[in-house]
Amino acid sequence: MGAQWKAKHKEAAANAKGKVFGKLSKEIMIAARNGADPAMNAKLRMAVEQAKKASMPRETLERAIKKGAGLLGESVHFERLTYEGFTPHQVPVIVECLTDNINRTVSEIRVLFRKGHLGVSGSVAWDFDHVGMIEAVPSQPDADAELAAIEAGAQEFEPGDDGEILFLTDLADLDAVSHALPQFGFTVHSAKLGYRAKNPVTVSSDADREEVEAFLEALDSHDDVQHVYVGLAG
Repeated sequence: MGAQWKAKHKEAAANAKGKVFGKLSKEIMIAARNGADPAMNAKLRMAVEQAKKASMPRETLERAIKKGAGLLGESVHFERLTYEGFTPHQVPVIVECLTDNINRTVSEIRVLFRKGHLGVSGSVAWDFDHVGMIEAVPSQPDADAELAAIEAGAQEFEPGDDGEILFLTDLADLDAVSHALPQFGFTVHSAKLGYRAKNPVTVSSDADREEVEAFLEALDSHDDVQHVYVGLAG
């Protein structure tokens, strides 16, 4: 694991789908501040692609764009918050939030961390690499992930779910690599900065792992949590 936590089978539940749409809507609204046209706004275009991949209804997608761009007469203001700490059994975790109410989010994240340990800034970040993360799928039958990574300038790649490939880049190379990958037979679904654990932790038993995963799923399910990065091996 060691990259972004994704709860198992979340897509099967209707209420979980709603939470996914809520998180994606926030990303769309923030990106749309720089323009409502995806063709002229790379960040918005990528956020829209992620929303379409998640089967977000068109009406929800368009409303998020208009709201973020200020076309509905509403002001949108979100603050980014990052938390560092440990799950049960001392697995390092970094949590990124987007919130319109900092006091609420701080209070609720502290409660969620009672079963683990909430650290201070820098307490676990040293054990993660801050990298560019690009999720892409082959668009051609002969697409070669290793060749694409080399030619596009990615540092490495990892196979993911449903044939998806995670390409990892230096921070400064994220945009260049995401633009180059289509030339080598890959369609980019998302491109963002994230965290990858340097030394993923192996938990000692299935019961311990279930406890860690339950903790992570509780974090991931919180409305203000956008991304959860965990140093969990396997």
